[in-house]
Amino acid sequence: MRRRKSSFEKRAKGTKTTSKNEWTLFVRSIRADISVGNLLGGHINPAVTLALCIVGNCQWKLLPAYWIGQYFGAFIASSILYGVYSGALNKFDQGNRMVSGPTATASIFATYPLDHVSNGQTFFDQIVSTGILLLIVCAITDERNMEVPKHIVPLAIGTVFVAILSAFGFNCGGAMNPARDFSPRVFTAVAGWGSETFSYRNYWFWVPIIGPYLGAIVGAALYQLLIAIHWPMSHQVSGLGTQKESLTLQ
Repeated sequence: MRRRKSSFEKRAKGTKTTSKNEWTLFVRSIRADISVGNLLGGHINPAVTLALCIVGNCQWKLLPAYWIGQYFGAFIASSILYGVYSGALNKFDQGNRMVSGPTATASIFATYPLDHVSNGQTFFDQIVSTGILLLIVCAITDERNMEVPKHIVPLAIGTVFVAILSAFGFNCGGAMNPARDFSPRVFTAVAGWGSETFSYRNYWFWVPIIGPYLGAIVGAALYQLLIAIHWPMSHQVSGLGTQKESLTLQ
């Protein structure tokens, strides 16, 4: 008798695809950071911008403008992706856009949890993974710390991001970026997938939005508590906000 594959086995079968996606994100993030990092800091993640404001590497008055640009940019990126691959999507699902089931394609754009994982677990997952990411980002971009050369910062953060995504991507896709998840979800809702993109799993969509923001606060607070406050006063004053060009990703 043939045994049915569990969700764990199905996800394991998709390891090659997941790894490919991780490296795609890695290359994309480094390219974005190098392209606009010196001009705008390369912030494409609202959680990263929030954390850098907390530690003093970004001005609070710039936060709303960054957030608007990040969410809007993610929506435009989703529409471009859809335009490029709509033919492949139509061939796969015959034009029936589904959020769940054997022909589901919504997860190409936004993250969705596995069936066996609770909302509480995925919420904790997002707080922990984003917290680790932002703790390390703060360490890399703080010029008082290890003095990482600016041209190495994109590679360093990209490597960290791929490592965290590999470790925490199993449960719910490892969003760690509210804009990367919410804006594509809005796009899919209006592009044919319908309201289930938000109502799926008892309105699970709030998890990859709120979780990363809380994780950013936790990560920034831990960096301040464990590292930043231990610098000599002269370093604290001179180092505050010196890395305005912080190259950050995802």
